[in-house]
Amino acid sequence: MSESRVELACFEIADQMVGIDVLHIREIVRNQETTPLPKAPSLIEGVIDLRGKVIPIVDLGRALAKGSCQAGAAARIAIVEIDELVFGLRVDAAVDVLSVASGSVEGPPALATHSGYDAVRAVVRRKDAPPVMVLALEEILESVYRSNPRSGEEAQ
Repeated sequence: MSESRVELACFEIADQMVGIDVLHIREIVRNQETTPLPKAPSLIEGVIDLRGKVIPIVDLGRALAKGSCQAGAAARIAIVEIDELVFGLRVDAAVDVLSVASGSVEGPPALATHSGYDAVRAVVRRKDAPPVMVLALEEILESVYRSNPRSGEEAQ
């Protein structure tokens, strides 16, 4: 009986590799300039026009409190979908697609989850390499919602 595997699209953010389940990845495109979106939540940099669709872009480095992603030649935008919402994540680089045995995947450390840290869904152990943090896209999306400066205002 073969062991089940998990496929992760891996990206570099501030010299750390993070992974996103490939089931959420629509495509990866070259980095491009965004058009600002007035009064948008602060984590939304702006929008791009991708083949006739307007896609909001979130700087994943800022969303993970690691500083803005670099605009170098390796920078990419991962177009992702979760809960029927499509948006882009700006990353320093697209690294690889990692296929790992399910047994190599474990939950994040208890200390982190008990303290309210929820950006990481799982951690992938790798022989002779640093672990890969598997991101919880729904929590990244939640942080975008919370970055709305008007979210605390009462309706008038």
